[in-house]
Amino acid sequence: MASAAEQLAANLNFGALAKAEELKKRIWFTLGALLVYRLGTYIPMPGINPDALADVFRTAQQGIIGLFNMFSGGAVSRMAIFALNIMPYISASIIVQLLTTVSPTLEALKKEGESGRKQINQYTRYLTVILAVFQSYGIAVGLEGSGAVVSDPGLFFRISTVITLTGGTMFLMWLGEQITSRGIGNGISLIIFAGIVAELPSAIANTLELGRQGALSTGIILAVILMAAAVIMFIVFMERAQRRLLIQYPKRQVGNKVYEGQSSHLPLKLNSSGVIPPIFASSLLLIPTTVASFMQGQGPAWLTTVTSLVAHGRPLFMLLYVLLIVFFCFFYTAIVFNPTETADNLKKHGGFIPGIRPGERTAEYIDYVLTRITVIGAAYLAIVCLFPEILISYAAVPFYFGGTSLLIVVSVTMDTVAQVQGHLLAHQYEGLVKKARLRGKRR
Repeated sequence: MASAAEQLAANLNFGALAKAEELKKRIWFTLGALLVYRLGTYIPMPGINPDALADVFRTAQQGIIGLFNMFSGGAVSRMAIFALNIMPYISASIIVQLLTTVSPTLEALKKEGESGRKQINQYTRYLTVILAVFQSYGIAVGLEGSGAVVSDPGLFFRISTVITLTGGTMFLMWLGEQITSRGIGNGISLIIFAGIVAELPSAIANTLELGRQGALSTGIILAVILMAAAVIMFIVFMERAQRRLLIQYPKRQVGNKVYEGQSSHLPLKLNSSGVIPPIFASSLLLIPTTVASFMQGQGPAWLTTVTSLVAHGRPLFMLLYVLLIVFFCFFYTAIVFNPTETADNLKKHGGFIPGIRPGERTAEYIDYVLTRITVIGAAYLAIVCLFPEILISYAAVPFYFGGTSLLIVVSVTMDTVAQVQGHLLAHQYEGLVKKARLRGKRR
């Protein structure tokens, strides 16, 4: 298994960064787009009583609503025009990805290359609109049933809410695509990243205020900083870790020339499923708490019992959290990586794993290796997600970032730094080519 010995940003040349005009334009465009997004999270929807909304949110923030509020950078608590954020698009992408494995039509489109990918993206956009309409209508009905939150309930409020929230989601989807094509990094991921990181300054200020008041000692604050740094380093190490399978290509003859056999590697990521398992696991576990908060204590007795058993920090919550993370790790990895298809592609191009017969045996071997490393990946995700829960519940440590948030922040940062480094290398390469041409002309 390859470790994270390669330092992602070790050779970032800031002198080259100052000369790379195209890269600077991309960075400024990305920052400007994220600023537009953050401004939108403070523009409230019409017809909402902010004081009543704050009271309702205070009782419901322990459920899924609190999770969505974290991803949206507080837009849900303010019921802003970007309250749905980009979550309908992410849900639509996951649904289309799942359907690709069971639908022959979508699977054929996936194999068509760029044209097929564009068609699948179009289907994802259509599904995003449908999901956003349903979710925004549900929010409108929920707000009308939450006391005096809505100043003038009725059909007009529901229609305006659906149009506003759906339009906000579609604008963010477009903004994310613009960042991807004209900026730096993955636009959708950066929007979620910006929402999570936006709450960091207030969290730091609250921690320092607790230290000033004497509620937290200086030692605890320093320990929290060191633990956060250690967790981030651990995430970087595990996200960069790979198991590389040696692939050998035989000698081949083209005309009168004989080319020597080549070797390469098939990289298998330790965590192939990304942040999907923690998001799915936490969402499922927060459903009872969300339903109970909307019923405001008037639900059945069994719901109250279930809610208390799966509350944050309870042993049953920890156990179910780990089991769901492990299940979704294997489930999602099986969807995104097909060993049989990989083995067939290797066989078509003449590649083979030394000591393994091409075809079915190669697929079985890849599946065997993938299963073993997924066990380690699932254990890594479980540790990262449980660690903040234990600190918050049993040690009363103000660890403001959950495991899912840390995974998203670190993964997006690594991806963005890698893209910046790629642009710098391309700029340096262009400079070398221009110098070589000038020398050739002088000669």
